[in-house]
Amino acid sequence: MLESKKELGNKLYQNLGKLFYAIAMADHSVHMKEMEKLNEVVKDHWLDVDDIEDAYGTDAAFQIISVFDWLLEYEKDQEEIYEEFEAFYMDHKVAFTPAIKHLAMSTSRAIAAAFSGSNKSELILLGRLQLLFDK
Repeated sequence: MLESKKELGNKLYQNLGKLFYAIAMADHSVHMKEMEKLNEVVKDHWLDVDDIEDAYGTDAAFQIISVFDWLLEYEKDQEEIYEEFEAFYMDHKVAFTPAIKHLAMSTSRAIAAAFSGSNKSELILLGRLQLLFDK
């Protein structure tokens, strides 16, 4: 059965939450500045991407923050979470328009740079993401 645009949109945002968590956690800790940057970028850019809403009538882009916060609360393994994002991407490439990929990359870079610049583990993950999007 084909997923509805709404279901796919919600899953897309949930998986972007996973991606941004993995980027922020690449150095094994999430800093307040990284969370602030994520909140800012979601409000400034992701809310305008589409008009998809979640089951509660809230802009689905807020799922990015909800999933990020949930993963942080439960201290999930960032490598495992990144691999979940990667698998979602491979199965749903059609959902990743050039605009979504561009925004996902720029958001990832902004999160990585938010706290004392990007470190080696964050840069490696950004490189992996770029390679994934280029496939």
